[in-house]
Amino acid sequence: MPFRKRWCWLGAFGPGEMLCVAWAEVGVARVSWWAVWDGARLEQGYRRSWRGVRVDARGARVDGVLSLRVSRGRPIEARTGDTWTRKTPVSVEGFVQERAFAADGLLDESEGRHPRHTSWLWSAGVGPGVAWNFCDGLHDGENTVWAGGEPHLVDVPKFDGLAGVGGLRFEAQATRARKENLVLIASDYEQPFGTFTGSLPVAGSLPLGWGVMERHEARW
Repeated sequence: MPFRKRWCWLGAFGPGEMLCVAWAEVGVARVSWWAVWDGARLEQGYRRSWRGVRVDARGARVDGVLSLRVSRGRPIEARTGDTWTRKTPVSVEGFVQERAFAADGLLDESEGRHPRHTSWLWSAGVGPGVAWNFCDGLHDGENTVWAGGEPHLVDVPKFDGLAGVGGLRFEAQATRARKENLVLIASDYEQPFGTFTGSLPVAGSLPLGWGVMERHEARW
């Protein structure tokens, strides 16, 4: 039987700075990570523990790096077999390395017994009055556009690798990537921060947005 997995990921995106912070658990293995892109430099960390890292629906903290509080919008939930996810648009405020920080973003809470080999493409982002969560490979029912705070479920969009999704084109600015093979568990992912232009279902034209694309292949 596949290991039970769970994770919590918080991302916040804007024209001056973007970040993410997360923890994950696969069976008894625990990891955590964070990344901050300030428009010029990508700083990041990765730990094979949760020590010094907290992420939940209230906010996030990485000792010595960032302290954030979250205001939540209307979430959506999706279930596929024995796997579940909740995606919530958020407004994030706090401090990053003693600098004031404020941006909109997305909170991803997920758990379940995903197949031993799982791969997906994912995008999360925000723009003026909008947010989105698109995924191909996990839950078809999680694909959502929030317009004016209201969630609208949409069909699974077509991904163009990491170059765009649906009517959106993506320009990467800084890329998180990690590949490791721990025999029972292996992971190969890329997750660039960047900008989006184009159009969204329901919301229409998006002159400029900010967020992430992701490619992930996992044996877990």
